[in-house]
Amino acid sequence: MRQLDIFGHIENEELTTKNKSNLIIIPNGEYIYLPNFFTKSESDRYFQILKDDVLWKQESMNMYGKQVMFPRLTAWYGDNDKPYSFSGITLRPHSWTNELLEIKNKIEPITETQFNSVLLNRYRNGNDSISWHTDAEKELGTNPIIASVNFGATRKFQLRHIETKEKIEIELTHGSLLIMQGELQHFWQHQVPKTTQKVNERINLTFRVIK
Repeated sequence: MRQLDIFGHIENEELTTKNKSNLIIIPNGEYIYLPNFFTKSESDRYFQILKDDVLWKQESMNMYGKQVMFPRLTAWYGDNDKPYSFSGITLRPHSWTNELLEIKNKIEPITETQFNSVLLNRYRNGNDSISWHTDAEKELGTNPIIASVNFGATRKFQLRHIETKEKIEIELTHGSLLIMQGELQHFWQHQVPKTTQKVNERINLTFRVIK
């Protein structure tokens, strides 16, 4: 398993011109990881507001004839005509909040993408997780750009190539931004595994474009 090299902090206004130097090219995909995209004070503020104000829900899915609860809380926000279907459920978006729009406006110049929706996941402790999957639903189109923003506890994020089984592990830290692009969603699965270590809460936002 390859460990990601950690880049130093880069001021937000410099990011557009430095994107190429932070681009990691892997077989059948590419990504950019910026561990200190948001300052600590920004990250602390967003974490608390999102924790308190987002309309969190524990969804369930049908598995082998039984309803199984997701091991995390989720919420879907975005433009009002952009539902999202995955794992046998369809989410209707809540309206954008001021804070979600602030975050979206900060990351769009870096990703060079105008997002119309965001899926939020709240990991309450080490037992909360998300299993291997790809963000390759038909609503996302070909070679989607997914921007992952992280607040709260550091959790391991793992990528696994569907064919070669090569793995990459990234420690997603408080205030970090991970941009996944190119063919990555078609060739790499990703997960946030459970951990027996005692960890605090983490909130992850994955901004998307629903076609």
